[in-house]
Amino acid sequence: MAAATQTKRAAKQEGTIADVFTTLGPGAEVAALPARFAQLKKDVLIDMGATHASIVQAWKQVLAALEGRTKEIVSLGGEVIPRVSFTDIERGLSNTQKDAIKKSGVVVVTGAVPKEEALEWKASVKQYIAANPVKGFPANDIQVYELYNTKPQIAARTHPAILRTQQELLQLWHDPSNKHVSFSTPISYFDRLRIRTPGDRSFTLGPHIDGGSVERWEDPTFRRVFRRILAGGAGWKSHDPFDVSWRMDAKQDLYGAPGQCSVLRCWQGWISLSTTGVGEGTLRVLPMLSLATAYIMLRPFFRPGLAGGEWELDLESSSFPGSVPGKGQELNEETHPHLRLGETMTSIPEIQPGDQVYWHCDTVHSVETLHDGQKDSSVFYIPAVPLSMKNASYIRDQRANFVHGLPAPDFPGGSGESTFTGRATTQDITTSRGRQALGLEPFVSRGAENNELVDAANRVLFG
Repeated sequence: MAAATQTKRAAKQEGTIADVFTTLGPGAEVAALPARFAQLKKDVLIDMGATHASIVQAWKQVLAALEGRTKEIVSLGGEVIPRVSFTDIERGLSNTQKDAIKKSGVVVVTGAVPKEEALEWKASVKQYIAANPVKGFPANDIQVYELYNTKPQIAARTHPAILRTQQELLQLWHDPSNKHVSFSTPISYFDRLRIRTPGDRSFTLGPHIDGGSVERWEDPTFRRVFRRILAGGAGWKSHDPFDVSWRMDAKQDLYGAPGQCSVLRCWQGWISLSTTGVGEGTLRVLPMLSLATAYIMLRPFFRPGLAGGEWELDLESSSFPGSVPGKGQELNEETHPHLRLGETMTSIPEIQPGDQVYWHCDTVHSVETLHDGQKDSSVFYIPAVPLSMKNASYIRDQRANFVHGLPAPDFPGGSGESTFTGRATTQDITTSRGRQALGLEPFVSRGAENNELVDAANRVLFG
């Protein structure tokens, strides 16, 4: 491996997960956006070739579609969330399974990691926490730890079954060029861990989408991900959330805030370290990916009519509901009423240690307000991230931070685990696939179509 060097990107300020969300901060009051955002609305419509009539048409069609889909979700409850086994993953998902995952934007994968192994990871990380001066949120009773470099996290990220699961789910995405992204090559994007204790009400993470907020409209490349929606008319029906064309170069972190994702992260995800059921502090999702995305992207262009009348076009105000620069995109029943979030946010049905959950990077998700169970609700956050040039540059810098025991580059900075006892080292990863995922060993081309990408990524990582 090339000699480790310090990260080539500026370190973020020290902090916690609370810095990313207004709902975890000291107050939920949000200041009005500057006047330039009113002009941004007009600029977006011009850029996308939309007319007033076409954007109104799209809005009305989306609202009509939401009436049916929200009722369906409320009726089905947890059954609306696709569930597959690791055996399904190994033999390849069926078209029916793929369609269900694409429609909902979420999937539960059972049986990849043995229950005993997952429980051993949790026991080990608890020992690490007890032995070191850890930080997290909230400071007086930590539920989400600012830990990135523990041995159990590294073991999970490089576990063959987890990498195989990610490889299969990444295949649901496509790169029309067949050159810029390798979906058969998952890489490791370090993230935190949660050990939520019974009775906790502090980790009240409301409905949101990660990976920026106003950037979806403000960044010219990012908004092109949603170009068919923003063009108006019936274009929203052909929006493809699994097309990577514009997303790979989108700028999701225009404001350089700690905790904002800067890579192409196709699936967010976690592996469970506990038996956790509904009402026990688990994940909640809005299982309607494309339709919800269409509504969210159109929402800033409309406001309620007078006296509760029909919603009307709004190109004069600077309002982008739930969007705060430097934060994630947040939603609630007031800002996004047609989603009926109080009824449609659906808790993940009971999962066991070793089960995985993945949700599309545009999927609205939250955490149950109260952990009303008897045991901890614990996960390692492990997303599914493919090899690309942008991502290769990131894991080069992540690798340097890992060697020095520092937080991953996208996350709150500081000294991290640099002085901690028992943190992971590069010697803890012994498989080639695992070492490649962390940028510790050169990638190997597995087909002529990605030779150029693999060669370029290896040059970034090893010179």
